[in-house]
Amino acid sequence: MSRHNDGWEPRTRLGRKVQEGEVSSMEQALQSGLPLKEPELVDQLLPGLEDEVLDINMVQRMTDSGRRVKFRCVVVVGNRDGYLGYAQARDEQVGGAIQKAIEVAKLNIIKVDRGSGSWEDQPGGTNSLTRTAEGKAGSVTVEIKPAPQGLGLAAAPTVRHILELAGVQDAWTSSNGNTRTTVNLAKATFNALENAAQSRTPQHAREVHYDEVSE
Repeated sequence: MSRHNDGWEPRTRLGRKVQEGEVSSMEQALQSGLPLKEPELVDQLLPGLEDEVLDINMVQRMTDSGRRVKFRCVVVVGNRDGYLGYAQARDEQVGGAIQKAIEVAKLNIIKVDRGSGSWEDQPGGTNSLTRTAEGKAGSVTVEIKPAPQGLGLAAAPTVRHILELAGVQDAWTSSNGNTRTTVNLAKATFNALENAAQSRTPQHAREVHYDEVSE
């Protein structure tokens, strides 16, 4: 059974496999051994994907022709059921920066290693993580620990938004460093979830490009 997306002509081998129905799930795509280079492919496999803008900053730079202003946008995408992507991008317009970041975040999609790792839970659940995860970005370190069902997310707002989009319902979290820097806090959180997933995700599917800068 082939999948059709109006106006999308796959440019990669993986894209063609998705359109032809040979690859029919995001998990298959991540395990295929083929690089993920088309956002439309993710739209096909994860039609319920949501996006959330975590931070927008104005970035100024002096050039020979004067001062140049761009907007840096930090975005997370997820389906609230185990799949998550993160990216930041820059553009001269806010809307352009958001759109670029969403597209790159889709290419950075990972399968979150959800489970019921708390000793207080019965095995087999997907409400939390299977084990403690730690990530780092700049001066910020984030640790996410499995928590029992019903606890909720003991997390700062940025971390909580990311975990919610990943489909993690219960977790203890802690962070150190300059946590007021949203971009590093968000990136460290994504890194933690990515590190937890690495044992299940092939290396070729982990070539993440967090910062897509277009001049």
